[in-house]
Amino acid sequence: MKIALTSVSVNDPIAAFKFYTEILGFKEKLYIPEAMVAIVVSPEDPDGTSLLLEPRGNLNSDKYFEGIYDAGIPVIIFGVNDVQKEFNALRDRGVVFKSEPTKTDWGIEAIFDDTCGNFVQIAQLN
Repeated sequence: MKIALTSVSVNDPIAAFKFYTEILGFKEKLYIPEAMVAIVVSPEDPDGTSLLLEPRGNLNSDKYFEGIYDAGIPVIIFGVNDVQKEFNALRDRGVVFKSEPTKTDWGIEAIFDDTCGNFVQIAQLN
């Protein structure tokens, strides 16, 4: 068994699709804006796990995600080979980081705002 598809709940799938493809560099797998369906994949592993940019709209889930965001907790972690290099490249593209790259017991991480109601972490594991 493997993870084929996971999701990130976003406040605007169309804006999220633009951010995740044009700024973060993910590739379109399926995009039907009129149906609010946006699925992206990593250009490094296009046959790997897909990411559904899922629209919010349920009052209970909205409260949950607002709480996570207000607490500064990332909803997903993307692995990278070099956090500092990725941090610099994303910052140059206008990405707003909540934290500078930080060493931890398990590697290096940095957290940014995806402009769609979430914090996302990039991580370089030991």
